[in-house]
Amino acid sequence: MGRGFRRIGVLSTVTAMVLAATALQAGIALAAQAPSQPSAGDPQPVAEAGVLSAAADSQGTATNAVRGERGARTRHSAHTAASAAAPAAGPTVTTAAPHRGKLLANFDGTSSLDSAITNFGAEFEPPDQGLCAGNGFVVDMVNSAYRVYDKKGNTLAGPFNINQPFHDGFKQFTSDPRCYYDASTNTWFATILFLNDPFTASRLEIAVNTTGDPTTPWKVFRIDTTHKGGPGCPCFGDQPTLGIDGSNLYVTTNEFSINGPEFNGAQIYAIDKSDLVANVKKVHFVHFTNLFIGGAQAASVQPALTTRSPGAEYFLSSLDPDGTGDNRVGVWALTNTTAVGRGDLPALSSVVLTSEPYSIPPPALQKGSTSTLDSDDDRMQQVQFIGGEIWGTLGTSVQPAGDSTPRAGGAWFRVKPRLDGSTLKSATITGQGYIQSAGEYVINPAIQADGNGHAAVVFTLTSANRFASAAYALLDGRGSAFGAPVVAAAGTGPYDPAATRWGDYSWAVLDPTSDSVWLATEYVPARSSQTPDQLRNWGTRVLQLSLAN
Repeated sequence: MGRGFRRIGVLSTVTAMVLAATALQAGIALAAQAPSQPSAGDPQPVAEAGVLSAAADSQGTATNAVRGERGARTRHSAHTAASAAAPAAGPTVTTAAPHRGKLLANFDGTSSLDSAITNFGAEFEPPDQGLCAGNGFVVDMVNSAYRVYDKKGNTLAGPFNINQPFHDGFKQFTSDPRCYYDASTNTWFATILFLNDPFTASRLEIAVNTTGDPTTPWKVFRIDTTHKGGPGCPCFGDQPTLGIDGSNLYVTTNEFSINGPEFNGAQIYAIDKSDLVANVKKVHFVHFTNLFIGGAQAASVQPALTTRSPGAEYFLSSLDPDGTGDNRVGVWALTNTTAVGRGDLPALSSVVLTSEPYSIPPPALQKGSTSTLDSDDDRMQQVQFIGGEIWGTLGTSVQPAGDSTPRAGGAWFRVKPRLDGSTLKSATITGQGYIQSAGEYVINPAIQADGNGHAAVVFTLTSANRFASAAYALLDGRGSAFGAPVVAAAGTGPYDPAATRWGDYSWAVLDPTSDSVWLATEYVPARSSQTPDQLRNWGTRVLQLSLAN
């Protein structure tokens, strides 16, 4: 697969605290370069240029949208139709001895109670865990609230409504927050999905704080992601992801009909980081769409949190277009990344690797209830590039050795890419395996490595004998397998049996100043952190874990 449909432009700002932008298609056709190692049957890509024009702040355009509707909104997935089928048996694997590491911090993050308090009593699920840490602060963003902590877990600010840093009305519909602290520029970045009140238009919102202190006001940039001409449209960019390198901020989305099931593929946005940090009036960006790989439309193309400037931004994606299981991983490279800031085109290429098998995980049992937890699907979750290798995880069905039943587990991958000029020539899987435990379920894994062979994965751990708990597993040195799960915070009871969602993702980031990693995931916290009626009674747990020997 080679380059996709692209839009180049600038993100214009105004001098007010809230900086808005509306996308306008310019309709200028650019010649597409030949794709690199295209998969058989993949359509040839198309390229188009465009521009973002400054617009008045639209903060007040949907003040009556009640975000409580989020709890009823069906999760959009390219695998939704297939995910209701009986789970595949999955591979049978053994469990390595646990590597425990050293917990440097372990505290409750933003909770369902925080979300209800800051949203006029409305209760939401799932939290969609966002986490960022640096400069002495830890920020925990969820649906639909956030707090700012010090590194010991003391609250410095909050809880606040999640729309506050994005300068939206507190009842406007937003979802899927993520954030990142960029130590090289002392800047905090955050992203979120926005839908207007009648659900006819959407945008990607990017909040930026260059003070180093996330308790101070943020500036906001907005990209209109509404697509009006595709199948089932008007459409929106669902579940925006977040990646970064020395040149750009990267956000990918899955385009779905706002009010229907139609799926129109993955989108990639590359936004010039120096323009965002400098708060210039014209912020350059590039937009890729019409992405295909392995004979199918690409979905959930996860960008990497990238250490330094390696010459390319890398992405991973799973290839299970029918939701029946697969053993392939898509590897993507965006080269010439500095071109974005000059208003030029970077080059996007991809290859497909044969991997360990994976498939949609089964629903997870929980102690104290006959209802199950949603284990999500097998889309690629968090991705990282460090030490010349790409790391990634996804949820899968797996059958632990000695277990008679398939369980939800995690599949992990370590990939070594090889560039030939501006093209991803090849890639090799240098490590892969499963995170699993006999009789238990691993949900929503997120991974980070330190570049020295150590890595940590955070997830929810649950079973018929365990309430949903916050747990992690470690890869020690250049070992070939993650250790058995270690519970950092035990769940205190069953999750609301009337609720339907769990996740949709955990999050992990390296500490900027030490060989440690910050981790966050969902679990059932103490009653004091739950909503008073115990409905949608989720909480989050924040950990700092040393990776050094």
